[in-house]
Amino acid sequence: MKSDFLREVRDGVTPRAGALVLAVLAVQLAFIASYIGAFHEPTPHRIPIAVTAPAQQLGELVRQLDALPGAPLDARGVPDEASARRMIDRREVYGAFIVSTTDATDRLIIASGAGASVGQVLQQIVTPLEDAQDRAFTVEDVKPALLGDARGLSGFYLALGWVVGGYLVAIALSTSKGARPANPHRAVIRLLSLLAYAVLSGLGGALVSGAIYGAIDGHLAQLTWFGALLVLASGAFTMALQAAFGFIGTGLAVLLFVVLGNPSAGGAYPAPLLPPFWRAVGPWLPPGLGTEAIRGIVYFDGVGVGRAALVLSGYCLIGVLGTLLAVAAARPRAVSLPATPEPAGP
Repeated sequence: MKSDFLREVRDGVTPRAGALVLAVLAVQLAFIASYIGAFHEPTPHRIPIAVTAPAQQLGELVRQLDALPGAPLDARGVPDEASARRMIDRREVYGAFIVSTTDATDRLIIASGAGASVGQVLQQIVTPLEDAQDRAFTVEDVKPALLGDARGLSGFYLALGWVVGGYLVAIALSTSKGARPANPHRAVIRLLSLLAYAVLSGLGGALVSGAIYGAIDGHLAQLTWFGALLVLASGAFTMALQAAFGFIGTGLAVLLFVVLGNPSAGGAYPAPLLPPFWRAVGPWLPPGLGTEAIRGIVYFDGVGVGRAALVLSGYCLIGVLGTLLAVAAARPRAVSLPATPEPAGP
């Protein structure tokens, strides 16, 4: 009886299946570790902030802010408020601290559209500093989140939806005839199918987020083309991983785009509040590129979109060329057989 049971186990759970289960366990634990590691203790680190004050105070104030315990701020002295506002518009800083020259009430300018949590942290940092000087400050939000975009997270969710759609459609296309296309022609067909899907997905995501929910309305054309590029980038790159590594390529795509990409994307906590590793990788992965570009489209007149589009175009290029080269390298080569000698004549 026992031997029959063990035989059934061996037949039912092959070494390949066991290896896949262990791989899934590894990805699951990595998912947990990545999210908790990124979000368990958000700590400000050198948040860029413009500072303006009377000339005789400015240098000392900048040094004081830069020297705060834990280095939460990266203070940048500017000559006037107009310069500080331009830096916010260009996304060079997350806010500005304006020291009054006439009374004891200063101003903190924030931009919630770039990430509401950073604005809150800036207020928490400035409050004890002002209290220690018997001064007060008011807060002005020059880039407030739209009414339908609570805490400025809609762009983050839209970017994740596009990225997930890209790698899921690549996986769906691979289920019909295998992870690796049989020949270059079929690889091209899959890539063209992905392109058509990307265009529809870009338009659909822009309509859902704007016309239907009103979360980030008024930017249909820009969001459509950028969404299509984001879907194409994540999908083509996933296809290349699948063509090169088979089923393992799917796991690598999930590891890259979900396990590492989502927590580092700057949604709930923008880059200055993340630990060093996630702060470093986020700006180079599709979820982070998408989140920052969508915020740029909606709140900052397109600032930052060019860089994101350039990096995503690199993902597309690597995906297309990687898929075609992997398929070409895997094709069996024809073997030349020796010529059969003709029979001798009579």
